[in-house]
Amino acid sequence: MADYDSGEWLARLRQHDELTAHTHRTLAESLVTGSTEVVLDIGCGAGGMSAHLARALAARGGGTLVLFDTKEELLRVAATHAQSDIDPAVVKIEKVPGDLADPAVLATLPRADLVWASRVVHHLPDQQRAVDDLAALLRPGGTLAMVEGGLPIRVLPWDLGFGIPGLEERLAATRDAWFCRLRQDLDGAVPLPYGWNLVLAKAGLTGVTARSFITDHPAPLPESLRAAVVHRLNWLKDVTIDALSETDRTTLLRLLDPADDAYVANREDTYWLAGDTVHLGSAPS
Repeated sequence: MADYDSGEWLARLRQHDELTAHTHRTLAESLVTGSTEVVLDIGCGAGGMSAHLARALAARGGGTLVLFDTKEELLRVAATHAQSDIDPAVVKIEKVPGDLADPAVLATLPRADLVWASRVVHHLPDQQRAVDDLAALLRPGGTLAMVEGGLPIRVLPWDLGFGIPGLEERLAATRDAWFCRLRQDLDGAVPLPYGWNLVLAKAGLTGVTARSFITDHPAPLPESLRAAVVHRLNWLKDVTIDALSETDRTTLLRLLDPADDAYVANREDTYWLAGDTVHLGSAPS
């Protein structure tokens, strides 16, 4: 996440929070129980889920929410968002900067009743070790809720009226190839040749299960979510452009050109459909 601090990156984080607001609110309310006192939000980003976790804690009598991310700027943004409508006397919000791969930083984090980590683990060279470390942050009986995998995001109709139909499927395949190279190029990368349920079980967690939720914003999208589509396609351009055919490259660039009649933000048929999976496991009591 080296370019996180650009205005574009922060806008992407905020748009994702807007897109997933309903499902994340429901998740937070289901994960925070009456016995939850301390929650860790690992990789809090712009604080969309942080705010839902803080509200859920407040609704159940209060507690402590610890925000953890690599950059101070993101922690400030997330804390401000989470505190926006919460009484600080009811929910205490703490900020801890650091890298999940650094054992010294992990040692500074409190043990928690709930550890939330959304799309964090796949950035780390040794994903099993990362989950082991997250599991070690749990109090007895505590829950790890980890978002990884799911279904690809879809935003475009299959036939755009120009280019070759099925552009988004080809972008997804090219993006997957890029991600494989990204993982291979990580220093100290360790293969993970088994599924996330086994990862959690190997970390010593019990009652391992998963829940998937759909983010569904049908066409036509409001202006703010059309901007999310533009950001999505721009990101795909950044990671796939060199591997695309000439026809697909031209099609994608036309979609992203505000001066072109094909500019995607002007289309009435874009949408946002995605499926995310939350993997759950509990520390032995």
